[in-house]
Amino acid sequence: MYVPHFNAMDDPDDIRAFVESIGSAELVTMGADGTPVATLLPILWSVDGATVVAHMARANAHWRQIADHSRCLAIVAGPQAYISPSWYAAKAEHGRVVPTWNYSAVHLSGTVLVHDDPEWVRDAVTRLTDHHEQRRDQPWAVTDAPEAYIDKNLKAIVGLELSVERVEAKAKLSQNRSDADRAGVVAGLRAEGGDPAVAEAMDV
Repeated sequence: MYVPHFNAMDDPDDIRAFVESIGSAELVTMGADGTPVATLLPILWSVDGATVVAHMARANAHWRQIADHSRCLAIVAGPQAYISPSWYAAKAEHGRVVPTWNYSAVHLSGTVLVHDDPEWVRDAVTRLTDHHEQRRDQPWAVTDAPEAYIDKNLKAIVGLELSVERVEAKAKLSQNRSDADRAGVVAGLRAEGGDPAVAEAMDV
């Protein structure tokens, strides 16, 4: 990932909070013929940052193309928006402005292992579910459903375990612009229907 110093997301707590707020990643691996293959998956990043667990539909041919411990990239993509040069205060001052695209993303790269073991998959699904349900007043649990029903659904998926070797994080939010330009972008996004999450991330 290309990360200019002013776009770097350096704080580990901020990176983790970002990944957890999105909760999913585009898993990219290489097929046997060298063609990239990608699938969007719910993910859970371990507390120590060493692993990511996920699961994929058994009917998805992607997992059958994954060799154990092969290289992979998990792309966690956040809010993004087109930025019009018309929003910059600098447009009225000197006109030397061009469009750009604001976004935030985290790349987790390393190796991946497929788990086709029902108990491993059950544990992964339980942890993923518990993580996302914990914020609710009455969390749903895997054990709330009939056991036979859960067993049937577990047979329809396989597990994935990513060993994370590198974390790259970028928040391209007009940090290289003046305060006046940034304020103009925030106002423009809010007035013209841009992603409000981008405006909120900039307005700090």
